[in-house]
Amino acid sequence: MRIATTQYQATLARSLELNQTMASRLTQQMASGKAVMLPSDDPITNVRISRLTREEAIIDQYRENIGAVKIRLSKNESYLSGMVGDLTQAHDLLVWAADGSNTPDDLKSMVDSLVAIRDSVLYAANTRDQEGKYLFSGTMTNTPPIAFDGTSYSYAGNPGEQKVVVGNGITQTVNVNADGVDALLNQMNQAIDALRNTTTDSSAEPLKSVISATMTMVQSTQDDLSGRIAKLGGAQNVLATLDSNHANVSLSNKAAMTELGQLDYGVAASELSGYNMALQATYQSYSKISNLSLFSVL
Repeated sequence: MRIATTQYQATLARSLELNQTMASRLTQQMASGKAVMLPSDDPITNVRISRLTREEAIIDQYRENIGAVKIRLSKNESYLSGMVGDLTQAHDLLVWAADGSNTPDDLKSMVDSLVAIRDSVLYAANTRDQEGKYLFSGTMTNTPPIAFDGTSYSYAGNPGEQKVVVGNGITQTVNVNADGVDALLNQMNQAIDALRNTTTDSSAEPLKSVISATMTMVQSTQDDLSGRIAKLGGAQNVLATLDSNHANVSLSNKAAMTELGQLDYGVAASELSGYNMALQATYQSYSKISNLSLFSVL
């Protein structure tokens, strides 16, 4: 059977191109260590790797959110703990003031300490973060939570919750409002005014009732703030567990991605050797056939 020169040249050219392409692809795979360089190399594996990559990106975002939330909750806890500490001092001072053996001058000497404690609590309640946002105003972060009109304090924020996504369908509240602190500050002002203007000891009315009511308010506010601190601590524990779970899933995803996408160097080297041999054979065949003519067989 006779074969046209153009036919065998085209056949050899296709063979050379195919073998060269495969050898080049295997060389790139061995250099990168990846079995899938292009989606067309293995469409099914590529889809699986893409899904794992997307899931890994989402998990990374969850973990970043958890890290930021933990910092925010820790700050809130720190400021609330500071307020509880201030109120402990206020309670001790009021217990001392309730002692009927104190003279009016003794009681008046307690005013400056109570004023300092009141101002410290007010400062903590109106704390702002590094971006200038108020921590305890609910969702009204540009408004100071505790307002003072020159006569009394009031809560100017709202009970709104700021939530951050920390998992699939899981959100965490990151803020605590200062509602209730205003009532405490107003009650402390009454006690301060009563002590400053007293002419009797603390066993006489109305000073006795004012001190008693302030002690009760301080204690109840302490309990309320302590409850909020406990919730913050519990939330941080839950976040730590959730972050650990995310880390385990991430590790599993990375292992699966490595298993799916990692190149088997033994198989690749064997295939590359085969294609190189095919290239050499094709070049040799092309050289010999090109030198043949009809007179070679006569």
